[in-house]
Amino acid sequence: MTILVALTGWHVDSWVERLERLLPGRRVVRLGDAYDPAAVTYAVAWKHPPGAFRGLPNLKAIFSLGAGVDHLMGDPDLPDVPITRVVDDDLTNRMSEYVVLHCLMHLRQQRRYDAQQRAHMWEDDRHQPAARDVRVGVMGLGVLGQDAARKLAVMGFDVAGWSRTPKDCPGLQVFTGEAERAAFLARTDILVLLLPLTPETHGIANYALFKGLARGGRLGGPVFVNAGRGGLQVEEDILRALDDGTLMAASLDVFETEPLPDSSRFWDHPSVIVTPHNAAMSDPDSIIRLVARQIARFEAGEPLEHLVDRQRGY
Repeated sequence: MTILVALTGWHVDSWVERLERLLPGRRVVRLGDAYDPAAVTYAVAWKHPPGAFRGLPNLKAIFSLGAGVDHLMGDPDLPDVPITRVVDDDLTNRMSEYVVLHCLMHLRQQRRYDAQQRAHMWEDDRHQPAARDVRVGVMGLGVLGQDAARKLAVMGFDVAGWSRTPKDCPGLQVFTGEAERAAFLARTDILVLLLPLTPETHGIANYALFKGLARGGRLGGPVFVNAGRGGLQVEEDILRALDDGTLMAASLDVFETEPLPDSSRFWDHPSVIVTPHNAAMSDPDSIIRLVARQIARFEAGEPLEHLVDRQRGY
C-alpha cells in the first residue's frame, strides 16, 4: 500500500519522514517520484496541484493536513472518495490564543502604547473599557469558533456567535442564517471571522458587512479580526472602511494573496496588525498521528472522523 504526499509550500521531506516512522511497512511517495498509480491507497494533501489525484484507481481516502479544505474543493478533478480535515486540540488551542490575544490588544490599546513607548511619551489613560463592556461577535461556530468564543467569555467579553446553520452552543447567544445576521452585526464591536471558505462565504467580509457593525461602542469604533481564510475578505473594502472610519482597526492573519505582496497598504497602515498566516500553526507530529489513527480506523472497518461534507464544502 502506498501513501501519496501532495503538498505545496511545506517541507515535503519532513512530512514523508513522519509518515514512514508512524506507518512502517507503507511506501510513502511524493509527487514527481516514480510510483505505480494503482498502488496508491491514501493521499495527504495541502494546496496540492490540481489534478494531482487523477488516475489513482484504488485511492480510498484523502487527508487534508489542515483544518481547511478549500484547497481541495477547488480541484475539478478531485476523486469521489472520503476527505477528512484536521480537528486537533493543539491547533484549536493555538487559534483561540490568537483570537484572545488580538481582542485583548484592541481592548487594551496596545498599539497605541507601543507608539507612545517609541516616542518616549508617558500618557496615562484611566478611561479604558473593561472586557465586559465590549461585545465580540464570532462569525463561524465550528470547533475553532466555539472554542474561541468560550475562551473570550472567560476573559469577560460579552460574546455572541453567528453560524450559517443552527448550532447548539450552551451558554452562548447564537444568531443563525441570513435572517439574523444584521442583528448579530449590530451588537458587535469586535468581529472575529472564523468561517470556512466556500462559494457562499467567499468575499463575505465586505464593505456592506462592516457598515452593519455596531456604532457607539466603548472602543470608539468596530474592529475586524480575520484568522479564517483570505478569500473571505475583500481587501479593498477593508482599506476603504479603515480610511473612512467604518472600521477603527483590523488584525489580519490571512490574505487574498500570500505571501502578502510588498506593495500592499496593509504593511504600513497604522490601524492594521499583520501576521503571516500563523494564527494556528499545525503541529506536524500531532497531525501525522491523527492521519495514522484515521487509517487504522478505516482499515478496521470503523468510520472516518471529521469527514468533509462535499455539498457544504467543509
